Formats: sequence, structure tokens, C-alpha cells
Amino acid sequence: MSQPDAPAARSKNIALIAMLLAVAMTFIDQTIVAIASPNIQSELSLSAEGSRWVINAYLLALAATFAFGGRLADVLGHRRMATIGIIGFAASSLLCGLTPKNGAAEAWIIIFRALQGVSGAIMIPAALAVVISAFPVRERGRAMAIFFGVSGGLTAIGPIAGGFLTQWTWRAIFWINVPIAVLALILLAVAHIAPTRRRERIDYIGALLAAAGMGLSVLGFEQAPVWGWDNPGTWLCIVGGLAVIVIFVVVEARTSSPLIKVRIFRDRAFVVDNAVLFLAMIAFVPVFFFASVYAQFSLGFDANEAGLYLLVFFAGFAPAAQVGGRLLDKRGARLPVIAGSAVAAIGFALWAWKITDLSLGAQWPYIVIAGAGIGLLLGPASTDAVNRAIGASYGEVTGITQTVRNYASAFGVAVLGTVLSTVFAHRLVSSLVGLGMPRSQAQSLADSAGAQGGGSGGAIPAAVADAVRHDFAVATGWVLGGMAIALGLSFLVSLAHPGGRSPQGGTAVVAEEPAAAAEPA
Repeated sequence: MSQPDAPAARSKNIALIAMLLAVAMTFIDQTIVAIASPNIQSELSLSAEGSRWVINAYLLALAATFAFGGRLADVLGHRRMATIGIIGFAASSLLCGLTPKNGAAEAWIIIFRALQGVSGAIMIPAALAVVISAFPVRERGRAMAIFFGVSGGLTAIGPIAGGFLTQWTWRAIFWINVPIAVLALILLAVAHIAPTRRRERIDYIGALLAAAGMGLSVLGFEQAPVWGWDNPGTWLCIVGGLAVIVIFVVVEARTSSPLIKVRIFRDRAFVVDNAVLFLAMIAFVPVFFFASVYAQFSLGFDANEAGLYLLVFFAGFAPAAQVGGRLLDKRGARLPVIAGSAVAAIGFALWAWKITDLSLGAQWPYIVIAGAGIGLLLGPASTDAVNRAIGASYGEVTGITQTVRNYASAFGVAVLGTVLSTVFAHRLVSSLVGLGMPRSQAQSLADSAGAQGGGSGGAIPAAVADAVRHDFAVATGWVLGGMAIALGLSFLVSLAHPGGRSPQGGTAVVAEEPAAAAEPA
């Protein structure tokens, strides 16, 4: 494919700013919505599983369509698909903010959150491709460092912005995307990026199988507390979804122009890196949702204070991410991945241990340790995975890593949400019976609190309120413990990493951010 002539310095810098604005919407989204989740649930009367789907619908749609979005950008044109993705993200954000307060609210917001995810999957790989095409080869390294460094750093803005905007209305966390999108579109038009496209076949069958497999498996775990683990529908979704994913792998191996080239998994380091990413992402994005709900319910924080609670995590994450990048450049990915997994597992375990103290002062050192562990491993694992895949384009391998990461996040919200609901309901019934409440009444109150994600739904005696807050904290501790287990498994898996510098060097192609984008061939 012929490359377009590099535009003037002004145009290429405008293109970089435009795409930074566009992608920033998706990065900030991963933390900003978590802060507003309790307010959204309360005002719209969402069920506990509905509240989780507000988070999960976005993550799952992003995971299921990311590789497809990258292929669409290559075939239909990067500038065109970036434009479509930006417009789609802004429109779906606007409609999320316009969710009505009636019986249709839950379905409405979940549907448009999913459309946000699809739009993000179209926009992110196209945006990165626009930046790459705007800069000549000798300047792309610096441009990529700016792109990933700035956009990744914007993730930390989510807790602060979410708390501030939610004080006005939770709807503002979605509406803020509209003016950002308009500015990005204006700058993209001014930059005059030359159109690029590639004549290739689009693997629609692979895209359908990927979406079905991921969607069914996560649906089964998400709905298990509602349907019951003894319900055939629960296992039909879980087993059926995983079976479809296996079919997807088989079909892709036999397709001439597959959505994902499964031969890339012959490289051991690539497999280990992706396994580490999968296990780490079970904790990384879901922790913002669960910690935000815990902070606002068990600790009694408002949205602003909950934002600061989550910001403590980034106090460890940000500096450790820089250390991880330097270790990657000097010694390869093995050391930061192993060390990061170990530190994160210890941090989450200690955080889970102190969670029932109901005090930020007792928890903050361990939150910082947990964040530092994730920051240490995330960038090196992502970068090494991309650089290890010899013979494949960055777009193909980054599409894989981002699919793995976003699916793991959706999986984590679903499975750990099930753990939270189950443990909370069981503990609360026991506590209320211990306070002298009849078991039938205790079960009814527990069901009501569980349906509201911890809220009690009205005035209750102080002793009962204390029991509810404490038991919700205990259940959150189980969630953090599950995250510690996932990171412990990540540590064991990381020991199999072959080590050494990747064949294409240690320079970070994917920086330390929660959701990097795909690069075209």
C-alpha cells in the first residue's frame, strides 16, 4: 500500500491533537462511569445486575468488535472510520445521558452503552492509524510516545471528573463527550489527512462468532445470581459461549483472510504476555467499579470523595508504569511482568484484608501497592506481546491483545459481581438473624439490598444499617481477594516467560494505559 506524503508540521500536529481528543473519551470512560454508577442506579432504579451491565455492556462490546473495527479501518479507510467512530461515540453518549426515568431505563442505557463500545472499537484503531499516516517514519516514535503517554494519563482524570460532574448530574459524564467529539471532528477536517485504504476481504463470520462467544459466556456469569447456578440456561450460556470461542479459533485457522491470525500464538512469549494481560485485567478495570460502589456505600463517601479514593490507586500506578517502561527497555519484559504480578497480588490481598476497617487511612498504603503492581506489569506485557509477533502487523497483534484485555475486564465484572452478590446476601441474612430479625424478613431485606447493589431502600435501624455496610465491605473483600488470586495466577504464568529483549526491540509501542489501540500494517 502506498503511503501518503507527510503533511506539513501544522497539519500533522493538528491530526495528533484531534485523535488524542477522540481516544481520550474512551480512556476516561473506563473510570468516570464507575464513579457515577451508584447515582445512575439510584435515579434510574436499576437492578444490581443492571448496574453492572452499564459497565459491562461497554467493555464487552469493545472486546467483541475491536479486531473487526481494526479491519474495517484498513479496508474502508482510516480517516473515514475515525470520523464514523467519533460520531457514533458522541451520539451514543448523548443518548446515554438522555435515558428516561421509566421502565425502559435499564434496557435503554445498556443498549447505548454497548453502542458506545462498538463505536470505540471502530474509532480507536482508526485514530491510531491516522496518527501514523500523518507522521513520516522518522517522527512516528515521538508521536506514538505522546499519543500513548497523554491518552493513557487521561485515565486518571476519570475519578476526579466523574466526582465533579456527578455533583451536578450523572448525565453530564456522558454529555461531556459531545463537545469533545465536535472539536475532534473539526480538527480532523482541518488536518486534511489523505485517505488510505486496503483492498482486503472482511471476515464477517469471524466477527459474528467472536461477538457471540464472548457475549454468551459473559451473560452466563453475569446472570448466574439471578437465574441460579442450577439453572440450565446459566450453563448453556457459559459452556455454549466458550464452545463458540473454540469454533471461532478453528474457523480462523482455516480462513484465508481471518479476523485474527491464530498462528501468532505459536510464540511462547506472546502467549505468556496475553495470559498475564487476561489475568491482570480481571482486576484492573473492574476494581474501579467495585471500589467506587464500596466507597460510596460502606464508607459513606460522596462522588467527589469516591473519586479521590480511586485516585489513590493511580498514586501507585503512575510512577510504577514509568519504572516498568525503563525495565522493559533495559532488560526486557520478564522482570517487570513477574515483579508486577507479585506486587499486585500482595497489594490486592492486603487491601482485601483491611477493607472491613471502613477507613481510607487504614487502606491507602495497600491500594497504592496494588496500583503499583498493575502499573509495573501492564505496559511491558502489552508492548512485549506486540513486538514478539514476528511476521504479523502491529494491527493484528494489538487487536488480539486489546480483545483479550477488554474481554477479561468484562469477564471480571461478571464473575466478581456474582461473588459480590452471593457473599453479600449470605452474610447479610446471617447478620440480621443474629440481630433477632426473623429469617424470612432478613431474606427479604437482603434481597432488596442486593437488588440495589447494597442500598437498603429506606429508613432502617442503625444496627441494621451498620450490618449492611459491614457485610457489603466483607463481600467487597471477597472481590478483592478474587483479584489477588487472579494476579497470583498471573505471577505463576509469568514465570514461564522466556525473557530477553523482544526481536523488534524494547521500545514501547503500547504504553502504560488501560486500553491501547491497534496499528495498521
